[in-house]
Amino acid sequence: MTKLWGGRFSKKTNKLVEEFTSSIHFDQKLAKYDCIGSLNHVATLKRAKLLSTAEHNKLAKGLKAILKSIAGGSFKVDPSFEDVHSYIQHVLEQKAGKAALKLHTCRSRNDQVVFDVKLYCIDQIWSTVLAILDINKSLFHLAKKNKDIYVPGYTHLQHAIPVRIYDHLSVYSQMFHRDGQRLATIYENSIATHLTMGSGAIAGTFIQSEKYHHDAIRPTENSIDTVSDRDFVIEVLSALSILQMHLSRLAEDMILWSTKEFDFIDIDDAFCTGSSLMPQKKNPDVLELVRGYTGRLYGNLVNVLVMMKGLPLSYNRDMQHDKEPLFESFEIVQKELNVLAELFKNVKFKKENIKKQLDDECLYATDLSDYLVQNKVPFKEAHAIIGRLIQYKLKNNIELRSLGDPELKKLHPLLTSKVLKKLIDPKTSVESKKSVRRRK
Repeated sequence: MTKLWGGRFSKKTNKLVEEFTSSIHFDQKLAKYDCIGSLNHVATLKRAKLLSTAEHNKLAKGLKAILKSIAGGSFKVDPSFEDVHSYIQHVLEQKAGKAALKLHTCRSRNDQVVFDVKLYCIDQIWSTVLAILDINKSLFHLAKKNKDIYVPGYTHLQHAIPVRIYDHLSVYSQMFHRDGQRLATIYENSIATHLTMGSGAIAGTFIQSEKYHHDAIRPTENSIDTVSDRDFVIEVLSALSILQMHLSRLAEDMILWSTKEFDFIDIDDAFCTGSSLMPQKKNPDVLELVRGYTGRLYGNLVNVLVMMKGLPLSYNRDMQHDKEPLFESFEIVQKELNVLAELFKNVKFKKENIKKQLDDECLYATDLSDYLVQNKVPFKEAHAIIGRLIQYKLKNNIELRSLGDPELKKLHPLLTSKVLKKLIDPKTSVESKKSVRRRK
């Protein structure tokens, strides 16, 4: 195995230590970003006159060839190497000869890995944002297609008041929109503006800082902070955890609505599974797995928070453990967004079953109370009057719309059968709410 260090040591590394400290089995995901970083680094070395034009060209050509093999899928790492950085150095030596021995001039993996992970995050943030746009597009089309359907709204998982399907599904669009904004803000404030080079191992290098300027890359302002900072990883994991929480809530709503007890929706067979024993079963496994992955995302966030807790400045090998949680969280969330965007294209609402639930007259108690308030009855009094009306209905097991005016007027003179028949209607209920700006 080629190492980027070793001159100071008198013994070979114990095989168990090599296996224990190796990270190449997961940090190979950074190969592309490591090559991009190296291309910028050799440009810096040329500016600093530490590489001749011929040496620079050899190294740049070799690195571009490695990048091409990564893009084409032919790049395969040797798992015997310590990490992806040392393996790329080894491959480059084969392509560029002795010039590759200068690649690590004024460079440390401490700085290198932070740069690579930030570039990785940039790519994955925008991939995630695009996936968010896709699921929001699916939700919008589903909501628009069913904009004239009303469903019971719930608080405490109990019937509350009618709402539009459009408004209910738009809640998740709003959540996902905030998630996309949150990720974009992290990119702007914590990654793009802190994509730096020149930190060395901790204290910087002897190369003039201005020679590290490359388009979006800038010289480090505090090299100690750069190599020890993992705030951006924690921020990303936090944003992904919030996004995952929203996905889990959406999944739970759909799971409930697909049960026989609710029976509001039908999920396409292509996105469900069956039972190995019970022939009748149609299980919403995709949605259940989305809900179940929430623990993994939360665990990954806590994992890195605890790993960073109490670490002295600056770089410590503990930080190697930031990558697997980060990689996994991005991968899980993107898979979920992609599969759900497809799932929602074929969800069907069962209008007749929903209508039965909307026949629950208790859903309209707030509308009846509002009617009294709008006719000068104090709210507390109106609340109590309608509460007694509902109690009377439940106690006697009767329909409010079947009550005659004499019975209703015992509770309040303003209550009539005509008023009740008008107000006990989902469309009337929803359209009476004026504080909400709705799309028509």
